[in-house]
Amino acid sequence: MAVTTPGTDDRSAIAPATAGAPTGTADPFADLPRPHLELDPDAPHLADFYSYGELLTDDERAILRRLRGYLASDVAPVVDAAWEAAEFPEQFRRGFAELDLAGLPYGLSKLSDQPARRVLMGFVHAEIARVDASTNSFFGVQSGLAMGSIDACGTPEQRERWLPPMARLDLVGAFGLTEPHGGSDVAGGMETTARREGDEWVIDGHKRWIGNGTFADVLVIWARDGEAVRGFVVDRDTPGVSTAKIEGKTALRITQNADITLDGVRVPEDRRLSGGQGTFADTGGVLRRTRGNASWACVGVQMAAYELALTYAQQREQFGRPIAGFQMIQDALVQMLGNTTASLGMAARNAQLIDGGGGSDAHSALAKQFCADRMRESVALGRQIVGGNGTILANGIARYFNDAEALYSYEGTREMNTLIVGKKITGHSAFVR
Repeated sequence: MAVTTPGTDDRSAIAPATAGAPTGTADPFADLPRPHLELDPDAPHLADFYSYGELLTDDERAILRRLRGYLASDVAPVVDAAWEAAEFPEQFRRGFAELDLAGLPYGLSKLSDQPARRVLMGFVHAEIARVDASTNSFFGVQSGLAMGSIDACGTPEQRERWLPPMARLDLVGAFGLTEPHGGSDVAGGMETTARREGDEWVIDGHKRWIGNGTFADVLVIWARDGEAVRGFVVDRDTPGVSTAKIEGKTALRITQNADITLDGVRVPEDRRLSGGQGTFADTGGVLRRTRGNASWACVGVQMAAYELALTYAQQREQFGRPIAGFQMIQDALVQMLGNTTASLGMAARNAQLIDGGGGSDAHSALAKQFCADRMRESVALGRQIVGGNGTILANGIARYFNDAEALYSYEGTREMNTLIVGKKITGHSAFVR
C-alpha cells in the first residue's frame, strides 16, 4: 500500500489518457486510485475521532511514535508480499528486539523498569495490527501468551530464567493450548498428557494452530496430569517434539501456525511452571490478559479498514464526481467510524479497569466479542466501498478483510465469550456438556 498523506499522492504526475488519443500514448491504468494509510509517526489517526490517544502520557506517546516509524519503514513495505507468500520476514525478529517492547508489560525494557500500563500495551497492539494483523499476532504470542504464562504461573527463578531473554527476543516463544479435537472445550477435554517419572515429566499429545510454532525457541505446553492441568516450558529441539506448518490459510498468512506433536517428550521438573495452582485457572488467568489484547487488535484492523476506504472514496470518481460525496458511501464510512470508535472506547476502558486492579473475565470477554463483531462489519463495509478493486492484495483492504476472520475466532469465539458474559450478568451458566 502507498505510504502517503491524503491529497499528496503522485496522480497529478501521470498524464491522463485523453479522448481520441492514439493507443499506447498513455497507460489507462496508471491513474487508478489507491487506498493508503497515513504512516507518518507524527500525523494524527484519522480513525481516532474522539482522541483516545490523549489517554497516554507524553512518554507513552513517544514509544508509539517510535513504533510507528519502524512500522512505516520496515513492516508496511513488505507485508503484502509476505502475506502472499505466507512467509514470516525473519528481520521482524531483529526489528522488534531493537524496539524493546516485548518486556514492557513486565518492567524488562530499557524504556522503563516499571510494568507498562495495559492502556499503553493496547495502543501498541492496535498500532501493529493497523499495519498488519499477522505481525501483531507474532508480537502478541511472544509478549502476551508465552511470556505471560511464565510470568503468571512460573516461580521467581523461572521468571528470571526465561523472561529477560524473551524480552530481548533472544528466545522466541509459542503457546501450546489448542488441540486437534479441543478448541473452546479444551479445558475439559484436553488430550495432551503429562506423567511424572522420577525427576522428569513425560509429555504426549498434539497441539494445533500454535502461532510462532514453526520457529519458536521455547514452547509453553499445557498438558493434563490426572485432574490437574500443568504448564511446561519445552525447547523446540527437545527429542520427541515435531512441528509442521499449517498450509493453505486464507487469513493471517504471515503468522506461522503449526501442528505440534509431542511423542514421549521428557522434560525435567524445573521446566514445570510450578508457581500456579496446577488447574486450568492458570491458563484462564493468562487468557484474561490476552483476550483484552485481542480486542485492541480488532481496533487496529478497523482503523486500517476505515482509513483505506476513506482515502479510496476521496479519489475514486463515478458519475463525474468522487464517490465520497454519495450518501450511501458516507453512510458506510460513518458506520465504520462509529464501529471503530465504540470498539476503541471499550478496549480502552477494559484496559483501565485492569490497570486499576479490577476487571474480570467477563469484561475482557465482552470487549473481545463486541470489538470482533464490529470489526467483521467494518472490514466488509470497507471492502464494499473499494468495490472489485478491494479484492486486489495491493489495494490493502483485501488483507484486512481476510485476516479479520481469524481474529473473529481466536482468543475465544463469539459464542464462548457471549456465554462468559451471560453467566456473569445472570448468575446462570448456559454452558452445556
